[in-house]
Amino acid sequence: MTDDRLTIEPVAYIRTDFNGKFGLPRQSGLVPELTGEVVFTGAYSQPDAVRELSAFSHIWLIFGFHAAKKQPGKGWSATVRPPRLGGNTRVGVFASRAPYRPNPIGLSCVKLEAVCDSEQPVRLLVSGIDLMDGTPIYDIKPYIPVADCHPEAAEGYTAQTRTHRLTVNFPQPLLERLPAGKQAAAAALLAQDIRPGYADDPERIYGTEFAGADIRFTVSGDTLTVTEVIPAASQSGKEHP
Repeated sequence: MTDDRLTIEPVAYIRTDFNGKFGLPRQSGLVPELTGEVVFTGAYSQPDAVRELSAFSHIWLIFGFHAAKKQPGKGWSATVRPPRLGGNTRVGVFASRAPYRPNPIGLSCVKLEAVCDSEQPVRLLVSGIDLMDGTPIYDIKPYIPVADCHPEAAEGYTAQTRTHRLTVNFPQPLLERLPAGKQAAAAALLAQDIRPGYADDPERIYGTEFAGADIRFTVSGDTLTVTEVIPAASQSGKEHP
């Protein structure tokens, strides 16, 4: 009997403005303003390995859900509760993109902005990201429209939440506490409504870490109001792989 287990290792890690899971877009491409840097590691940092990649506009990132830790003694679950469905409706794990899966592997399609292969380490600049800082990248493949694009595809239960957006009230003095190049991305991110689907308490103060800041806000109806922007606690001692 053959052993079908597969041993893989990261070929790269991605650097982004997210140090935690809360606040991440639910899918890649939803916030084009969000950028990241894929940094190749060790023997994989070779210009030859990315030869001709710059001819493609988008790429697939096959990554690991490294922050989705299973509870000791518990295996995988056949069903999950997508936050966008209110947190109470269950769907099959294979009918979802939840991070808690038999094999914690994810797939993300991002726009390739630039290939930086003239110095070490080799890097890819990408946008439309939905990944935490330090996420391991196991493989990279070009996005091929004739094979990967299916405009007629059915959306399943995701169709009912696709157009949900919030109006963002981000006072200018608070917005200016973020780096100038990150302000538009922060506002676009908050408009996606990063709260769980079951959260609807106008008095509750939420917080998400982005671009080295802790952005705190409330939501009333369809309006999100930023109330405070302070330095993120996790910035101290931050390291990259």
